[in-house]
Amino acid sequence: MNKSVCPAAETETLLVATDGSEFAKTAVRGAINLAGICSSKLIAISLVKTNLEFESVVPQVIEKEEKEAREHLESIKNEASSKGILCETIISLSDEPYHDIVNQASKSKANIIIMGTHGRTGIKRLMMGSVTAKVIGHAPCNVLVLPLDAKVECRNVLIATDGSKYSDAAASVAIGIAKRCGSNLAVISVASSDSEISSASANVKKVTDASENESIKTEPIVTRGTPYEVITATAKKKKADLIVMGSHGRKGFERLLMGSVTERVIGHSEAAVLVVRI
Repeated sequence: MNKSVCPAAETETLLVATDGSEFAKTAVRGAINLAGICSSKLIAISLVKTNLEFESVVPQVIEKEEKEAREHLESIKNEASSKGILCETIISLSDEPYHDIVNQASKSKANIIIMGTHGRTGIKRLMMGSVTAKVIGHAPCNVLVLPLDAKVECRNVLIATDGSKYSDAAASVAIGIAKRCGSNLAVISVASSDSEISSASANVKKVTDASENESIKTEPIVTRGTPYEVITATAKKKKADLIVMGSHGRKGFERLLMGSVTERVIGHSEAAVLVVRI
């Protein structure tokens, strides 16, 4: 990717969510980098998860965490300012932090929410952090999820499609990124059984045809297996910097839980994952 080229069409406002964990620090670095490239305003929201019963018993614990959060946000603001980025900071004191992230994204008309895969509660290989999952389930905009130490780059982009309207939206965004950044674009559809091979081929053809209409060459990949395992293995093999997926799959829309394939890809991927909302 040409590092001076902004990969997304709409990046006026970026919202990065942080709880001070190592995963969140990766997200913050990525957000500052992207804001610098795209001349975006950056909003950093720090998450302090509270429990009303606990807070009433030991208020000093919450006060300590809030103080640490303010210091963390100040360091983010200083780093952003040193790079000429306008940065606003917000502290979220909430029993359900995802509510505050989603509400702030709506209020500020954020174009992209940037988050780490997990928070301070630890890693679960098959499921990402619950806050990240819920944000994606409710977000008013696209969500960029960065695994530990991942970078925001677009040299090699992998679009995963299952033929759903959510995948169609993701494909459109991926093609736009490839066009702006001169990316290598691969398109994958994974059949769970032999009977699904023909539909997987049709899914890939739909995306490759759309790419060719934009004069972008794509590498079509049709295979069978467990979708999230094949997608993450293919991304690693192709040295993908970015996987682009829809927020939900063909089985429909659930507000609190995104499509399980997307969720599991995020839980296992070493590359950044852009989850496209419609």
